[in-house]
Amino acid sequence: MKPSLSALETAMDNLTVPPESGEMRRIVYHQFGEADQLQLEPAAVPQPGSGQVCVRVAGAGLNPIDWKTRKGLGFAAQQIGSRLPWTPGYDMAGEVVSVAEDVSTLAPGDRVMGMIGFPADGGAYAEYALAGADELAIVPEELDLVAAAAVPLAALTAWQALFEVAKLEPEQKVLIHAGAGGVGHFAIQFALVRGAHVIVTASAANKDFLDGLGVHEVIDYTSTDFVDECYGLDVVLDLLGGEVGKRSLHTLSEHGVLVTIPTVTADDIISAAEAMSLRAHGMTVRPEVFHLEEIAELIEDGDVRVHIDQVFPLAEAAAAHRLLEQGHVRGKLVLDCRAP
Repeated sequence: MKPSLSALETAMDNLTVPPESGEMRRIVYHQFGEADQLQLEPAAVPQPGSGQVCVRVAGAGLNPIDWKTRKGLGFAAQQIGSRLPWTPGYDMAGEVVSVAEDVSTLAPGDRVMGMIGFPADGGAYAEYALAGADELAIVPEELDLVAAAAVPLAALTAWQALFEVAKLEPEQKVLIHAGAGGVGHFAIQFALVRGAHVIVTASAANKDFLDGLGVHEVIDYTSTDFVDECYGLDVVLDLLGGEVGKRSLHTLSEHGVLVTIPTVTADDIISAAEAMSLRAHGMTVRPEVFHLEEIAELIEDGDVRVHIDQVFPLAEAAAAHRLLEQGHVRGKLVLDCRAP
């Protein structure tokens, strides 16, 4: 993958230090609600505490948990309700500008990405953000920083679901629902690298995109019932939940496993699986820098690519949330936190 920033732009970015005024812009919401609750406000540039670094944020990735939390839904919202106003965002990439005295693994100028502040601190929708040094991986030179912001949460979700929970092995058959989305397009590529046979459900509009990723079969869910097409599967990665997750149980082999990501319907799907003497698991992604480094290596080697559907300036976070909430994003949306 060719970096999209010119050498000159990269060199200029490497010279950037926190502004003398000590001020930055960030997105906050003061109460739960619709996308118009997202406001651009000034704040002081944060100073790193023990174990932390301050990063000049190039890009902040958007994930479904962002809009669900903004609406007051899910486990993250329960943890931040008493901490509003709050700056959202868990996915971030940028350049280290300062480090705490006890940090020796990173230095100013390092290009980094990470899943930060999960789940209660957030903070990625900002021009500068604090992160634990142990949350950050070095960004491959082949990947521009705005694109790198799309990687951490979605890629870690796909990685942990496939390899930690489902224990996907070479030559196994895996069905991935919503394969054109953020988690889905990473999961496809990880499964292919592992040597699995990959089947994906998606709309016809996404078939060419998915064929380009190398999937073996694409099932158009608008015209074909995936239950009629799939049987004896080793793994199902359910990124939709609800009835789709329950019906997916009928595609599993006797020893197969379903991993469902949406937490709100996970218990129902797991109960349905138990009633059928099948295995199903829910999961919540966690920051894991060692996994992120493995993913970065795959990107560096050209085995995995990051697809960005659209980039929004930081000030247009509300518009980005509205698009994200519609649920038809191909790949990822990212905020450009350096845009005026």
